[in-house]
Amino acid sequence: MKQVALDIEINADQAVVWHEHLLYLLDQRVLPQEELFVQCQTVTDARNAIRAMVVRGAPAIGVTAAYAVVLAAREAWAAEGKGWIEALTAKLEMLAQARPTAINLSWAIGQMKSVISGLEDKDSDPEPALLETAMQIHRQDIAANRQMGAYAAELIEHPTSVITHCNAGALATGGYGTALGVIRSAHAQGKIERVYADETRPWLQGARLTAWELERDGIPVSLLVDGAAAARMALGGIDWVIVGSDRIAANGDVANKIGTYSLAVAAKYHGIRFMVAAPTSTIDMSVASGAEIPIETRAADEVLSCGGQRVAAAGVDAWNSVFDVTPASLVDAIVTEKGVIHSPNAKKLSKHMIR
Repeated sequence: MKQVALDIEINADQAVVWHEHLLYLLDQRVLPQEELFVQCQTVTDARNAIRAMVVRGAPAIGVTAAYAVVLAAREAWAAEGKGWIEALTAKLEMLAQARPTAINLSWAIGQMKSVISGLEDKDSDPEPALLETAMQIHRQDIAANRQMGAYAAELIEHPTSVITHCNAGALATGGYGTALGVIRSAHAQGKIERVYADETRPWLQGARLTAWELERDGIPVSLLVDGAAAARMALGGIDWVIVGSDRIAANGDVANKIGTYSLAVAAKYHGIRFMVAAPTSTIDMSVASGAEIPIETRAADEVLSCGGQRVAAAGVDAWNSVFDVTPASLVDAIVTEKGVIHSPNAKKLSKHMIR
């Protein structure tokens, strides 16, 4: 991987860019101070970028993975010619292991595998067909986000302030955003007075990414330290908490950035409604409940340090779970590109997915 200054207008809707036969990812590790892209020439570059948090957010990881399959197929075809499918298999297995919780990663790889299995001529260069599919996945994600925003904005009945957690904006998707897509749509209708964005330790996605997106869009935003949300709820004026998701189980349990669960508990106590915005590709009907969702843990140093400086005493350890699971009983609505699931449960999700 290498950082480059790509000669395009940088905005949050261009976090994942296919440009001149290569994949470029807006480096979310250095925002908002710098706006640089990481160039991915190989599937290994893309895998490392996902793992290193250059790109994050389940839908964005899915779009990235689709383009990464194109790079993998290009490598396999160049190296093996007609034996490219066998050579590709190991590359895709490596890509699938980049991050375990976000279901969109394996979903996108599955979509691309379906195209590969359906190729009529498997002895020809597969890149054109795979690239068209990756671009289609990218376009569909943006369209789904805009549709979610339209559905969800109808749930917000009058002007209010909202709280969001982590980043579920254009940076975390193909464009427009899930939770921030809802906020963008509702703000355009005059329904959002202010967004309170949890800073989201330890990677500070709320401070570095969500606030950056909202400020650029002219949407009023105030940062909250993660532990301040309940106190702000108690002051009133907030009707909704709106978040995204990395995986939703068949019963409506929601895996999202660590801290989401406690936010949902606080919202329930204060009578504030809790909304999850996510495409149907994030719903995993193969897991019955959140207890079956694999939860990623990362290095303790991410918690023990901040900005490259140690903040805890030497010898102190840390539990660095990246995600938590919010029970469906705490969720008032899940919004997808297909519509709204009120008070989600297994029966409602099953019905929703076959619509």
